[in-house]
Amino acid sequence: MKMMAKTILVVDDEQDIVKLITQSLKYEQFEVVPAYSGKEALAKINEIHIDFVVLDIMMPDMDGLEVCRHIRSNYNIPILFLSARDRDIDKIIGLEIGADDYMTKPFSIQELTTRIKAHFRKVDRMYEEWNGMRQENDPCQPANSPLVLNEKTFEAFLNQEKLDLSTKEFLILAFLRQHPNQVLTREQIYQNVWGDEYGELNTVTVHINNIRKKLGTEYDFIKTIWGIGYKYAEGQG
Repeated sequence: MKMMAKTILVVDDEQDIVKLITQSLKYEQFEVVPAYSGKEALAKINEIHIDFVVLDIMMPDMDGLEVCRHIRSNYNIPILFLSARDRDIDKIIGLEIGADDYMTKPFSIQELTTRIKAHFRKVDRMYEEWNGMRQENDPCQPANSPLVLNEKTFEAFLNQEKLDLSTKEFLILAFLRQHPNQVLTREQIYQNVWGDEYGELNTVTVHINNIRKKLGTEYDFIKTIWGIGYKYAEGQG
C-alpha cells in the first residue's frame, strides 16, 4: 500500500527561500504548503493537515517565535526554526518555546531535507518498536504510573492532564522510559531521537530541561548522572 505523502508547511517572508525549499522538498516527494507571513501560516494550519513546519524566526508583523507559541498551544506539529541568528542563547530560546530543531542562515538545503527525512524515519521506527513492545507485553511501562504516553498521537498525560510536549520532547521522554534505570549518554539520546550527524549535543540538554519543567518538581523522573548522562527512574527519590 502506498503511503500518503507528508505535508510540510514552509514559512518565510523571503519568497526565494520558500521557492528553494519547496523545490527541494518536492523532489523528495513531500507535499509543500508555502506561507509568507506568520498570520498566513496559522491560517494554513487551521485549514490543512500539516505534518512538519519549517519556520523562519525573523518576519515582520508576527515573528516565528510568536507563531511557534500559537502552534504549540493547539497542535503537536514538529517545528524546525530557520534563523539568521546563530548565538547559542537564540537557539536555546527557540527550543524552549517549543521548536524541535534549529538551523541558522545561510543553510545547506541538503542538510535541511536530510533533517526532515531523518525525523520521519525516526517516527516510523519508533512506531515499529512500540508495536513490537506491545506484542511482548512491554515491561518498561510502569504499572499505575501517573505518566501515560500515547504513541499513536505523540501525546503525554500526567495525572490525566495533557502535557504540552514538542515531538522531540515526547521522543526523548519515551526513549528514556523504555530504558528504566539505565544511564544513557547525551550521544545515545541524540542518535536515537535525531538519528543524523547534524546538530549539537546541547540540544539534548535543553529539551530535557524543558521536559523536567513540564513534569514539575513532584515528578522528578529524569535523573542527571553527572559526567555521563541521564536515566529514567520513576518512583525513586
